[in-house]
Amino acid sequence: MVDAFADLSGDHQWIHVDTEWAKTGPYGTTIVHGLLTLTISQHLGHEVWDVVTRKFGLNYGSDKVRFPAPLPVPAQIFVVVELLEVGERGGLIQVRTRVTTEAVGIEKPVCVFEPIVLYQM
Repeated sequence: MVDAFADLSGDHQWIHVDTEWAKTGPYGTTIVHGLLTLTISQHLGHEVWDVVTRKFGLNYGSDKVRFPAPLPVPAQIFVVVELLEVGERGGLIQVRTRVTTEAVGIEKPVCVFEPIVLYQM
């Protein structure tokens, strides 16, 4: 997945794709691209909760995207989703959550962000 994302994004930096060189780097292994970590986190967030009675959902954006710790390859991850705000925007329901992605054995979260989704009911 990391190599495929490197091809897609054009980010072939050694810390993501060169396992031998990464062994001598600051983390001792390759790490997942930050934007791939964010994408996986968004996907897992939808596995935790979703609005099932909606006609559609639209990604409106994200607030406060942070990567407090690198995500090593391989790793087991999980997400915690907190509901922060529900409101109305232009006839749609706006939902803002906080998604915190953690990796087993890593002290700090590997990704924290606040996605904002607009739903038509």
